[in-house]
Amino acid sequence: MRTQVAIIGAGPAGLLLSHLLHLRGVESVVLERRSRAYVEQRVRAGVLEQGTVDTLVAAGVGGRMSREGLPHHGIELRYGGRGHRIAFEKLVPGRSITVYGQQEVVKDLIAARLDPGGDVRFEVDDVALHDIAADRPYVTFGGERLDCDVIAGCDGFHGVSRPSIPDGVLTEFRRDYPFAWLGVLARVKPSAEELIYARGERGFALHSMRSPEISRFYLQVPPDEDVAEWPDDRIWAELKARLETVPGFRLATGEIIEKAVTPMRSFVAEPMQYGRLFLAGDSAHIVPPTGAKGLNLAVADVRVLTAALAAFFADGSPELLDRYSAACLTRVWRAQHFSWWMTTLLHTFDSDDAYGGRLQTSYLDYVTSSEAAATTLAENYVGLPYEEGM
Repeated sequence: MRTQVAIIGAGPAGLLLSHLLHLRGVESVVLERRSRAYVEQRVRAGVLEQGTVDTLVAAGVGGRMSREGLPHHGIELRYGGRGHRIAFEKLVPGRSITVYGQQEVVKDLIAARLDPGGDVRFEVDDVALHDIAADRPYVTFGGERLDCDVIAGCDGFHGVSRPSIPDGVLTEFRRDYPFAWLGVLARVKPSAEELIYARGERGFALHSMRSPEISRFYLQVPPDEDVAEWPDDRIWAELKARLETVPGFRLATGEIIEKAVTPMRSFVAEPMQYGRLFLAGDSAHIVPPTGAKGLNLAVADVRVLTAALAAFFADGSPELLDRYSAACLTRVWRAQHFSWWMTTLLHTFDSDDAYGGRLQTSYLDYVTSSEAAATTLAENYVGLPYEEGM
């Protein structure tokens, strides 16, 4: 078999890259070790930046998102017994976010790639990358061989792509946080129209949603927490204790349909390329979910890589491919800082650190009283504009 681009991983990055390349007349094959059902049901982030929404619409895969997604024009910071709205419509006019589950994005992309005869292969075993420093790399899987010109590693933090790069090439930056998130999906109408980020002595909590009937919640917990220690009654009691801190707010409860503990980490691998292998999305970088940047960074990577590959296959020019990593990392590090800032601002680190707690309160007071500070939060949250041509 032969193709122009072998894409490892059928998550949002790999599927969107395959679709955008198809629109530019570039062939690709997507290889995924999980089943289609698993990939389509895997619950992940659900906050889409303005640029991500625009990209999906322009690519012709945003129809269902436009009908079912929930546009939001602000978020609430809740602390000290009060709620403070960060108003996107005032601070960053014309830019907002859309709440639409990542698994729904994946479903839309899979349907789009399979509809025109795209090649997406699920449940492939023993994927290995070969000759990635040469002009003719290839991939083996399940006893088969796929020759290609370029390999795109879109298989996440634990995938095979990044470890295929020789030792000593990459510099890895990492920070692990002293807490995790207990994520909860519940069959209950959201208790608020916008996301609520709540900070208090008991720890951080987030009220989010996936649809008018499904709510999403997160609780700060210890990093080694066992989800079995959190029966439904305990979850609702803790969510109420952390969210019902302003007059008149009452949290609606209902059937919990999913719960899991997710560790919090920041990670960047530099450079995001080696030879003919290019990393995109979680295979190259991880952010804590507080800033809602993971999926959106993957889309930004894919936009840059698509433009570079289209130029390469059009006239053989490697210029944009050579600059791929540098072009992506500027945005990656901006998102890393914003995610770290949101995480350190809103979480409890040490109950005995009264000084650190007062610093957090002081900065929250600044953000919620200064239009300049609130604008910085808003423009980063909705997503910085893309560079022209990317």
